[in-house]
Amino acid sequence: MYAERGEKVGQFEYKNWYFSGKPIQTDRDWNKTRLLGQEKLSSVALLKLEWIIFYYSLGHGDATSTAKQFGITRQTFHKWLRRFKEQDLKGLELKSRAPFKTRKRDISLLQRIRVKKLRTKYPRYGKMKLVSIYKQEYLEVISSWKIQKIIEEDRLYFNSILQQKHWRRRLRSIKKQKITKLIKEKKVNFLWHVDTVILTLSSGGYRYLITAIDEVSKLAYARLYSTHSSRNAKDFLERLVYVTDQKIINLHTDNGSEFQKEFEEACRYLSINQWYSRPHTPKDNAVLERFNRTIQEEFVEMTEADPLFITDFNNALTDWLIEYNFHRPHQTLDYKSPLVYLDSYYQTKVSLMYSSLTSS
Repeated sequence: MYAERGEKVGQFEYKNWYFSGKPIQTDRDWNKTRLLGQEKLSSVALLKLEWIIFYYSLGHGDATSTAKQFGITRQTFHKWLRRFKEQDLKGLELKSRAPFKTRKRDISLLQRIRVKKLRTKYPRYGKMKLVSIYKQEYLEVISSWKIQKIIEEDRLYFNSILQQKHWRRRLRSIKKQKITKLIKEKKVNFLWHVDTVILTLSSGGYRYLITAIDEVSKLAYARLYSTHSSRNAKDFLERLVYVTDQKIINLHTDNGSEFQKEFEEACRYLSINQWYSRPHTPKDNAVLERFNRTIQEEFVEMTEADPLFITDFNNALTDWLIEYNFHRPHQTLDYKSPLVYLDSYYQTKVSLMYSSLTSS
């Protein structure tokens, strides 16, 4: 027999009389239970424990008010209330959703030996050719998937070193954040684009001009290097961070080798999010592509400085960058220079902050 609606039994009250659930204890100290939970439970399970404690204390056994308090549905709350046992708080932890029985690879030892023998005999053949030969030799059908898995697991590659390089490249490409996934914000220093322009020397050889531009203010920076190593790219990044007073949030590059290794390590050290262009998609970096054209037309092709002499070239480049950032009008900035735009940008921000702090 269950208690009637509104009936009190000792310290307990059955508010939801139509549930055969647990009695509601409204006047007890839950600190001991909370401390025990802090020792044994994860942060996610601790939150569920707080739901239960609120329900039994401030919620007075009202599931609806408890659900509203924590922004959950009543069904969700009742699910975890049913799993709550004060003697075993582990019931509030998430259970594994992995299936009890998982599919096993149905590859017999005989199939593995046969495929290994065929792969040794025909190291250049792909899995589909091996499927056909396997059927001819052993009068048995085998799937291309099985052959592929045997090749991968037993490393039956014609050139294992080349294959390892391929897998490393593939893993790196999987980890890279593509620029198309970034939700852009119209904020100065929110996104900088970086690229490398290759300059051919008249005497033979190359020089590498690393360029950068801010997406919003069009503030630009560039520097010439003798090689396109990741160490030189790291040096460029450190100079760029100094110029921007360490305010860069996101950095967009292509997939060049100079933007890996030491450059990636520097981004992590400086807490800068690095984003990559999609392969063979220059429109992902349209803002910087336009600046690269400008710097070649207005500086590289016009200057008397020879890129063979890096120091002299960089000195002349610095003078041109001052002209570009301080005086050159930009159509996208309503014909203001980047520095004039920045001045008005920060003045607007300060005035907005001031107005929000004053009473009307």
